[in-house]
Amino acid sequence: MFVLGNHSSDFDMAETSRFLVTGAKGCIGAWIIKNLVGQGAAPWVFDVDEKSHRLEALLSPDQMDQIHFIRGDIRRTDDVDRTVGDHGITHILHLAALQVPACAANPPLGAEVNVVGTLNVFEAARRRRDTVKYIVYASSAAALGPEEFYGGMQVGEHAALRPSTHYGAFKQCNEENARIYFETGGISSCGLRPWAVYGAGRDQGMTSAPTKAIKSVMLDRPYTIHFTGRFDMQYVDDVARIFLRCAEARPSGAHVYSLRGAVIQMDDFINALEQVRPGAHRLVHVDGEQLPVAPDLDDSALVRDVGEIPRTPLPEGIRETLRIFEGLQRAGRLDTSDLSS
Repeated sequence: MFVLGNHSSDFDMAETSRFLVTGAKGCIGAWIIKNLVGQGAAPWVFDVDEKSHRLEALLSPDQMDQIHFIRGDIRRTDDVDRTVGDHGITHILHLAALQVPACAANPPLGAEVNVVGTLNVFEAARRRRDTVKYIVYASSAAALGPEEFYGGMQVGEHAALRPSTHYGAFKQCNEENARIYFETGGISSCGLRPWAVYGAGRDQGMTSAPTKAIKSVMLDRPYTIHFTGRFDMQYVDDVARIFLRCAEARPSGAHVYSLRGAVIQMDDFINALEQVRPGAHRLVHVDGEQLPVAPDLDDSALVRDVGEIPRTPLPEGIRETLRIFEGLQRAGRLDTSDLSS
């Protein structure tokens, strides 16, 4: 049996389960892989190549050897279907996507990866319904509207969506397609809406700035975060565990759950960073506007359906992120190329 981390109640799944992770070279995907191989699983990673600085930063060489890399293009229906069928995949954790800036720069490509890619995952599950038990896919809080759209109130499970980016619109489309696959074919799934995920490996996307600030402070380098106001910080290991918890619980239907971490003001983040690493105040600067995504999300539906979820306190998550960065720096393996962007 698999037991996630040191929390026996977090994850308990039969050894016959076979996990396919798309987008495993991204931040959340890499942490999902870290959790799986840490418990002896040998997941399949589907991507266009096997190179991944995030996986290599988080895993030992022996752990990397536990991963089965499958080369394929998420935009190609046959590539996805063949992978699922050839390897008897039982659980698909789908995170392959282009981030907000890439979708804005090339919306047609963003739609191919984010929407057509997701359709291909559901098509593979439909064709292989005899083996595929469940899909958990990454939606995003970006599918929601700005805080004022909800009157400043906490955003509930069935709130209206009003995305302000192509990326958010693609995620909204995926949620609707997931609903149709259940209503017409009985394909159950969970879509999860993270907000500002932080932690080692988070080096892309609009909300990666707090993680970059943590890395910069560790290096005693200045950094400017180009958004302000209220937002929700969610530690990446918590998010990864929630994906796996949903894969285990397999609630029937086409569910979409908001995630909730630490809903804070930007000053609260800088104060927490200062608490863990004195001197952060002189290095981290802030400008810009609040991001147009409501930060105060209700995750009670998630807790109701899958049970209590991990919630790492913000100072502890910052401390753990610094510890990983420091270890990589000592080993001469810390990637700082993201700090120039």
